[in-house]
Amino acid sequence: MKKISLIIFLLTLSIGAFAQKGTIRGSVKDAKTKEALIGCTVRIDGTQLGSTTDIEGNFSVANVPAGNYNIVISYVSYKNKSLANVRIESGNTTVIDTELEEEGKSLQEVVIRATRATNTEIAVISEIKQLKPIAVGLSAQQIVKSQDRDAAAAIRRVPGVSIVDNRFVMVRGLGSRYNSVLINDVITPSTEVDTRSFSFDLVPSNIIDRMIVYKSGSAELPGDFAGGAIKIYTKRRPDQNFMDVGFTVGYRPMTTLNDAQTHSRSGLNWLGLWGADQQIPSSFPSKAATFNNQSALQRAAYARLLPNSWGLNTVTVSPDVRLALNMGRRFDIGNIRVSNLTSINYSMTHQSANVNFNLYQNGLTANDLFEQYTDNSYARQTRLGLLHNWTLRFSPSFILEWKTLFNQLGNTETVVRNGQKVVDGYDVRSYSERFENRSILTTQVSGEHTLNELTKLTWIAGYGYTGRWEPDWKRVRYQRAAGSSGNESSYQIAAPVDPNPIDVGRFYSKLGERVATFAANGEHTFGNPADREPNRIRFGVYGEKKDRDYSARFYGYNTIGNASAITQQDISSVFALQNITGQDGGLSLRDGTKDLDSYQGLNNYGAAYVTGDVYFGPKANLTLGFRGEYNDQGLKATVSNTNRRLVNNKIFSPLPSLNFTYKLDDKQNLRFAFSSTVNRAEFRELAPFSYFDFNLLADVRGNTALKTANIQNVDAKWELYPTPNELISITAFYKHFTNPIETFLLPTGNGLAYTFTNAKSAQNYGVELEIRKGFPNASSVFLQNLTFVGNASFIKSRVNLGQFVTAPDLSGATQNYDLTGVADKERALAGQSPYLLNMGLYYSDPKSNWNANLLYNVFGQRIFAVGNVNNPTVYEMPRNVVDLNISKQFKKQLEIRLGIQDLLNQYVRFSQDFNRNGKIESDVTSKSANADQDVRKFKRGSYFTLTAVYTFGRRTIIP
Repeated sequence: MKKISLIIFLLTLSIGAFAQKGTIRGSVKDAKTKEALIGCTVRIDGTQLGSTTDIEGNFSVANVPAGNYNIVISYVSYKNKSLANVRIESGNTTVIDTELEEEGKSLQEVVIRATRATNTEIAVISEIKQLKPIAVGLSAQQIVKSQDRDAAAAIRRVPGVSIVDNRFVMVRGLGSRYNSVLINDVITPSTEVDTRSFSFDLVPSNIIDRMIVYKSGSAELPGDFAGGAIKIYTKRRPDQNFMDVGFTVGYRPMTTLNDAQTHSRSGLNWLGLWGADQQIPSSFPSKAATFNNQSALQRAAYARLLPNSWGLNTVTVSPDVRLALNMGRRFDIGNIRVSNLTSINYSMTHQSANVNFNLYQNGLTANDLFEQYTDNSYARQTRLGLLHNWTLRFSPSFILEWKTLFNQLGNTETVVRNGQKVVDGYDVRSYSERFENRSILTTQVSGEHTLNELTKLTWIAGYGYTGRWEPDWKRVRYQRAAGSSGNESSYQIAAPVDPNPIDVGRFYSKLGERVATFAANGEHTFGNPADREPNRIRFGVYGEKKDRDYSARFYGYNTIGNASAITQQDISSVFALQNITGQDGGLSLRDGTKDLDSYQGLNNYGAAYVTGDVYFGPKANLTLGFRGEYNDQGLKATVSNTNRRLVNNKIFSPLPSLNFTYKLDDKQNLRFAFSSTVNRAEFRELAPFSYFDFNLLADVRGNTALKTANIQNVDAKWELYPTPNELISITAFYKHFTNPIETFLLPTGNGLAYTFTNAKSAQNYGVELEIRKGFPNASSVFLQNLTFVGNASFIKSRVNLGQFVTAPDLSGATQNYDLTGVADKERALAGQSPYLLNMGLYYSDPKSNWNANLLYNVFGQRIFAVGNVNNPTVYEMPRNVVDLNISKQFKKQLEIRLGIQDLLNQYVRFSQDFNRNGKIESDVTSKSANADQDVRKFKRGSYFTLTAVYTFGRRTIIP
């Protein structure tokens, strides 16, 4: 209270002081094109007072003593302009709207012509300040300083944002399913099979212009979000002709130059592609019943068509490499300004880990092992990315753009698991040889039309494709009686009669999703458009047609008679052609595919909105909006040769929103926001298809009975902008969910089986703090070059599951589960962190061209896997991450960057809440009833990178 009283007292003094002074505000435009100029310097001659223009070309200088002044406006490659005898009156605001002329023809090849910068820290702060919803952002300039490799690494610098599995984003502690992701204002499809998630590691950082995370809703935003609506903007057009090449080499002590076991894939594996021999031969019967009704001899003949590619190779892991080529071109065709931006990225990276993996009996004694393993894991990841943008500027009132983004990622993962089934008395050795390919393509054509000074129209037509393939995922489990160590031949393959995902088999899956979109938006200004805050109305429509095809096939090997002489052979020879005979003493093949292992999803989505601003004088602004969304979602599958529609959801959602801004002064705002949003189930969450997670020994299946969740959101924010590149803010929020979609652990006798279900209700609330502070007036030159960026979030959530939940059983039949004595009826939301903390110190010396930064990130323990009475809830534990980056530029053409990521290299740890008190105790090795237990534990290793970027010619845009 003392602090609050002091703040109020100081504000009162400030208001009294301001009454004796005046304010200058206005705008600066290009004299020829009439477009706003960002970054112009506005200086009051003879004083220390001044400002710079923001993203709209506007500026404001407060606390100017009454009197007459000369105002000097300057901008690179433009003629300075001096305005004499500008009168400032006490308590009043003087408005100046002016234009600058370019200096001369000699600079035309190296200067920007009225292109608005959007990728600098000042530009992003200005954009956030002017947005009506509550938002935070990240600029390309800050991403370059942090040397983050992709969007996933970069976005964790944003307040209230954390990353799961190095690729999925959580906003305000809410899982990725509660976030909406847009690339260049077009909604992206889910990139995952099992959950509604967008994989942010698919977007390389060097193609990003900026990222804006909307925390509160508005009519212009899609209504399907609760955590945040994340907009990724790729680079638009270059300032001038340029070309640069970047090369990075990476070293990870626990991986690089060490030996690792891997498996081979044919085809262009270095591009993330695979060969034809890794696909199911076309001669295979399409139905499991047809395949299994044949004799063992016939089925073995099919099995021999599959390659014996099970053998492992020991390799010495090479250093990571990354290549980037960026090109920009600008030229004129008559009066049309044409520009092109192309970025090509390639990388090959490696990751090894030794993972301790334990399952427990979960009786009365802590750490009573059921199964105990060590996973030796090695993954090689390749990425090929392309950004290709064209812009045609026909006139200041008409701009046409074509943007294309393509990314392909291949991941070759090999896991060798050694351990014991302690209770059953078996030693176990298992192998997983998996390859995954993910591709994402978005291409769109958009137009910007300025009909007149009062009316603007924009439109976007786009197409997107997401593909995910798992060709020939091979899994096999050997076992032997415990105590037979030293006798390798005593290991035998566990080959059951009927295929199952735990033992020996080959899995194939393919997903293809196509999305066609169209959006149109309009804006009309009432009154004088030159007013600082004119009343505006905005309106628009959004349409999307989506279809998805998913298919999976699973085959398991089985023995004919006594085949122990074969099943004792090592993995490289056991599946040789001479062993797959279909006769006594040999191996054959069975098809374990079910009808529901394939499905087709259809979704038609349409939305229309209208929103307007109401200004109550120069200080208060109210934005009211309404969005109506109609969604038709369907799911089909062929069951018993009949094409059945398993899901038929048609829902209209009315979504009102309100955003209110009160300006305490030109540097301080108070914001309040309310919005209604929804959260729809994704195709995979609805599909009754069962997917096995080898790493977690868990089964995941969908639920056709899922309903759409509804969320009410309330936000309040205080923000202060001391200078154009500084920011201090405090945000409080509250969310109430009806029918939230949560994961649910089925109460089965054996193994782990997860599904998705609707809880009764949930709440999520917290506070966020953000600060971006420089020290330009410090006496020390070092401090003048220093910037501090920090943010912290403190969040609490509670989900009420109710007495019953509706979910499928192991047979796939939907039923009601009474939670009494089965699972907690109340708990935190899955994946929600109670706190998040990011801090960064950025040093930049413009004279010596040295740059450095020190970054810190941590999150609080969060639910990783929901538990029940038989299996305690598993938490992902906090992990302190420190990164250090240093760079030096030589003659504006060569830049050398050194990066050290994860300096502390702390354990990645997942622990289960054995005593079920909602937190993990520190003593995880104790046998007492109060102890908790580590389920998975490993280290990723620190990561060192050295990058060289060479620029051909001059450039000024962010690389």
